[in-house]
Amino acid sequence: MEESRHICVYSGTSHPELSQKIADYLGISLGKVHITHFPDGEIFAQFEEMVRQADAFLIQPTCNKPNDNLMELLIMIDAARRASAARITAVLPYFGYARQDRKDKPRVPITAKLVANLLTVAGADRVLTMDLHAQQIQGFFDIPVDHLYARPVLVEYLKTITDEHSVVVAPDSGSTKMAMAYGDMLNAGFAVVSKRRIDANTVASSHLVGEVKDRVCVITDDLTSTCGTLCAAAKILKEHGAKKVYAAVSHCLLNEKGKQKLLDTPEIEQLITTDAVPITDTLNGKIRVLSIAPLLGEAIRRIHEAKSISSLFYNQK
Repeated sequence: MEESRHICVYSGTSHPELSQKIADYLGISLGKVHITHFPDGEIFAQFEEMVRQADAFLIQPTCNKPNDNLMELLIMIDAARRASAARITAVLPYFGYARQDRKDKPRVPITAKLVANLLTVAGADRVLTMDLHAQQIQGFFDIPVDHLYARPVLVEYLKTITDEHSVVVAPDSGSTKMAMAYGDMLNAGFAVVSKRRIDANTVASSHLVGEVKDRVCVITDDLTSTCGTLCAAAKILKEHGAKKVYAAVSHCLLNEKGKQKLLDTPEIEQLITTDAVPITDTLNGKIRVLSIAPLLGEAIRRIHEAKSISSLFYNQK
């Protein structure tokens, strides 16, 4: 790494609290960038310090208002490129528009690929993200992608509420690989619930494969917004005699309907998640939030120092 390539970390407006925690972990000050809007809603961004030859990391989960937050990130990338940053890394703790990763119906877009193209054309040199909705999205980029997992952070807490007889549950067939990875780290059993999606907001769970009677169960998934999949799976598990049911998700995007559904589902003892996206209401402890700032901070440090980040897939050492 050239001495002139100093590290700079900047935050968009999506999640400044997480960005500040990352800067604190790195022992540096959060960079100064002025972001505002013109009267008609257009976004304006200006770096308030020199970024020439900087190793710039721009942190922006594209959640909540994905259109605004994505556009803001693109504008920041463009501004950094035109200010002659040596390298620009887009840090997306949550990668929005990832649900549509293939053309499974006629006349639909592949938005994950579109976002990959936008980030690359804007000027990003590499991407750092966590728990993509589909692994193949990494292949949509022609620039390096560092893909982290929230498992090391979540598992440390899950170990305190599970035992050797616990079971990790995939709420649908698409989550089996993730659930099995959790099971390996927890030395737990494995089960899967079949899911049938009725529409964008309604999910029906019907069958359970695996033994859960009198066992602590942990349902794992990468994200939840309406909590329909998790709640439906929890009801099935309880009907089959599960002792306790927890849910662990990387990205908690609960809307008001989802929050109410979670509160109205006593089968779920607690939803454990990360601060990859802002969470303003923990529903009186029903949601447990764990910070991924050390994980992302260490990844940023190692990328800057041109060191391997492979060990971060399993632990934070």
